[in-house]
Amino acid sequence: MLDFFRNHQRLMMFMLVLVIVPGLGFVGIQGFRGFFDDSANVASVNGHKITRAEYDNSMRMQLDRARQMLGNQFDTKLFDTPDRRKEMLDGLIQQRVLADETQRLHLTVSDDALRRALMADPVIASLKKPDGSIDLDRYKQLLAMQGLTPDQYQEQVRYGMAMQELPAAIQSTAFVPKALAQHLTELAEQQREVQGLAFRSQDYASKVQPTDAQVQAYYDAHKDAFATPATATIQYVVLSPATLAASAKPTDADLQKYYQDNIAHYRTEGEVRASHILISAPKDASAADKEKAKQKAEAILAQVKAHPDQFAAIAQKESQDPGSASKGGDLGYFTRGMIAGGKAFDDAVFSLKKDEISNIVQTDFGFHIVKVTDIKPEVTKPFDDVKQAIEKDVQAQQAAKAFSDDSDGFTSIVYEKAKGLQPAADKYKLQLQTATVTEHPNPALPADSPLNNPKFLAAVFAGDSVKDRNNTQAIDVGNNTLISAHVTDFKPAAVPALDTIKDAVRQKLVAQQSTELAQKEGAAKLAELQKSKSTAGFSSALKVSRNDPQGVPPAALSAIYKVDAQKLPAYVGVDLGNEGYAIYRVNAIVPPAPIDAQRLAAAQQQVAQVDAQAQMQAYLDALRSRAKVKLYGNLDSAQPANDGE
Repeated sequence: MLDFFRNHQRLMMFMLVLVIVPGLGFVGIQGFRGFFDDSANVASVNGHKITRAEYDNSMRMQLDRARQMLGNQFDTKLFDTPDRRKEMLDGLIQQRVLADETQRLHLTVSDDALRRALMADPVIASLKKPDGSIDLDRYKQLLAMQGLTPDQYQEQVRYGMAMQELPAAIQSTAFVPKALAQHLTELAEQQREVQGLAFRSQDYASKVQPTDAQVQAYYDAHKDAFATPATATIQYVVLSPATLAASAKPTDADLQKYYQDNIAHYRTEGEVRASHILISAPKDASAADKEKAKQKAEAILAQVKAHPDQFAAIAQKESQDPGSASKGGDLGYFTRGMIAGGKAFDDAVFSLKKDEISNIVQTDFGFHIVKVTDIKPEVTKPFDDVKQAIEKDVQAQQAAKAFSDDSDGFTSIVYEKAKGLQPAADKYKLQLQTATVTEHPNPALPADSPLNNPKFLAAVFAGDSVKDRNNTQAIDVGNNTLISAHVTDFKPAAVPALDTIKDAVRQKLVAQQSTELAQKEGAAKLAELQKSKSTAGFSSALKVSRNDPQGVPPAALSAIYKVDAQKLPAYVGVDLGNEGYAIYRVNAIVPPAPIDAQRLAAAQQQVAQVDAQAQMQAYLDALRSRAKVKLYGNLDSAQPANDGE
């Protein structure tokens, strides 16, 4: 069965794009197998599978966001942990549980709400034409590039909005009494007057003189801390629409065909400027009222035909359209479909010449007399003016098609010609690149670099790549991108000899012993102060609060606020880790200033938001407890327990 899918991938991609949740992108052969093989799924909720590809994509986006925020300070090890992986999976399960509940309750949103949401999208808003209408052809083209039709995309947006109805309903019910908000605000703003006494590790460094034997012992006990990571020097090739675009060479015939097929995109519709006089006769008006309105319109028509130069003055006096009467009936410039009068109105207006006045035009609003005051003819941009833009569009389309056509072949050739990537590079005209990588992503690389993809790095350092020097498989790193690597050199993780890093080891040992001395002396001083109640050596007093800690470390602030307010002055000691030790003398409690109504209202709102989040989480937990959730436990080292069936 899998052979059929591999041999007919383009057909299968077309079918799957209709049913796979958008945003997962191209998931490759491994993605297809996930629909039939539980080993490629991480969980199921009420029978709906959460695929490994979906999970990996979500994890990668989270890591990318963290990398963008932290830059060079980003450390993958702090984010890609078993706990983080479990949190990510829990989030995906919650989304699926909420989606199921949305379907069970048959929640949806109105067409008007959907329309407003679509128009609020900046991408769609950018498609507005000068007349305010949406360029539908361009809209369809953008969606087609994602494999979607307008109907499919609009249903996705509608579904996403419906999923937000439950959280919005729950959060809107959150309420916090003013008394509670006031009490919490007073606690947050309550100040404590403190003085500090620091025992900094760095101040004790000169007192530490470790022996060679101590350095050797420290090195022996902490070898892993000095180990250099395993590195692999690789050649690699990337197959994506971007890498294939260079070889996509559309001909003039291709460009001309695209121009003709999309001529509406380069055409500015003809516009007219018109004024009208409306004699109101709603669709539900009686026959007698309609006849009376028609007779009045005919009388006015005779008047404007006799005095066409007075059309604006007559409109101001007689028209029953409140929006245009004061402007002499002027409706401004418009194209077909923009005016609410419908087809009858459009047909009448667009058949008139400039300064020509229509006969009576009946619509659902009543009887109109229309005068065309200006005409802007339809204009089509010449091919030469748009050729450069067309070439980019066609090149992108051809590259996307080439990627779809070549992905199977690329996957096969890097596997079949396993001892090098030159055959793949030659066949698909790809650049053979080199890099040196470690087992962990490099924060210095761009967030979307395929060299930072965890699946790719795992494949590079697998035994088949390192020992046998075979190409990695074609790894799908998302965003329609496949990458394969060949290891040309490998250096395993190693611990340098002590002689080569002795100074670094000594510095580490000095830092550790300095910290130990600082903490030991600080603890002894604390015991002494608790008896003497002295203020000698302390800094000048400052007032700290939970909202404004004045630079006091969080651990110290927590200790300060645990002091019994009835037993002041009091002393607390705080272990500051590598920074050393600190003692704080708590002198007094300073009550907060009176809370005005505006601040109290803001505090009440903030506390209500926290309460709403708690209520929402409790609701999601309840939904999950009722759902049939199964965890497959294949999140690398994370092994979450099953929720049960």
